[in-house]
Amino acid sequence: MFEITVESAFCAAHAIIIAGVREPVHGHNFRVTVTVEGDTLDGDGLLCDFHTVAAVLGEIIAPFENRNLNETDPFTRINPTAERIAAHIGDCLAERLDGSLAPHARIAAVRVTEAEGCAATYRPARPA
Repeated sequence: MFEITVESAFCAAHAIIIAGVREPVHGHNFRVTVTVEGDTLDGDGLLCDFHTVAAVLGEIIAPFENRNLNETDPFTRINPTAERIAAHIGDCLAERLDGSLAPHARIAAVRVTEAEGCAATYRPARPA
């Protein structure tokens, strides 16, 4: 099994609802770590090009930079928790990278660190 990891970051604010109570709007320096995994390498000896993953990740998180996530899709409709941020990024990555990763690699995990020592990890379902 091989893995590559790509990291990026963005600054944003949010106010999540916990037990029916909305917390005050506050900001974070979110860190995003994407792990791609696979059993085999391509003809060039790569699982996937780091730059390809980094570019797509950058496109996905660009709308969040210096924004209030509660006012940014898709979080205008869903609670912008670290867990949901990770899932959104992971699902978007899987959809946009499908052609670049298939058939030998896949998104294994997306980790969103909200503050030092506080991170949420999303692992997309493995294809059947």
